[in-house]
Amino acid sequence: KYEILRFSREEKLVDKKILVQGFQLGLPPAIQSSVNSCGNLLLQNFMNSFGTQTVAAITTAYRVDSILLLPIINLGSGISTVTAQNMGAGNRARAKKVLFAGSVMMLCVSICLTFLILSAGGPLIALFGVTEESTAIGASFFRSIAGFYTVYFAMAFRGFLEGCGDVLYSSIAGIAALASRILISYLCVSVWGNMVIAYAEGISWILLLALYLVRFLWRQRKPCGRREETER
Repeated sequence: KYEILRFSREEKLVDKKILVQGFQLGLPPAIQSSVNSCGNLLLQNFMNSFGTQTVAAITTAYRVDSILLLPIINLGSGISTVTAQNMGAGNRARAKKVLFAGSVMMLCVSICLTFLILSAGGPLIALFGVTEESTAIGASFFRSIAGFYTVYFAMAFRGFLEGCGDVLYSSIAGIAALASRILISYLCVSVWGNMVIAYAEGISWILLLALYLVRFLWRQRKPCGRREETER
């Protein structure tokens, strides 16, 4: 019915350059997602060795944790989107301002979440109807990981790098952090017991922050967008 939507054999239906760019941006996160799923199976098998009470406690804690971290994750996605828009427009200076503002916001949210989880972690887990023993284990899990929440603002740098199109490095860093988390869990279980799950995840966040910071500083030595313009 609409001529603009009609296709013909004479038209170029596939733009190879855009197709390659699509794979470059989409394939690394897809591979990372698959690797994360396999890694989570290993971590779940590791966690099962601590018994049903610990499994119930940590599983419930992660449900609460996934909700609490949503503001930080969504801020990271916002930074990625706005950074990409500014880089596409050649406005690198404004993209850096987005990173700075986003980092400050994330850090403030992380501090608030730290106090929230320390004061209300146990009661939040109890809402799920687990046993008192599981509630106590879950509360201990939150006390162990709460100190690492302020490190999670590393997602700001991740958003910035992905907004610059650096998704391959971001995916590699994510896989490296997962590998470190698995390795620490198995190597340090004799030191931290069932709380090794919390410490391993927190340390993996520190590794992520270090990797993103190194990449960010390295990228400052070369243009990140198509062209650089002075902000008006």
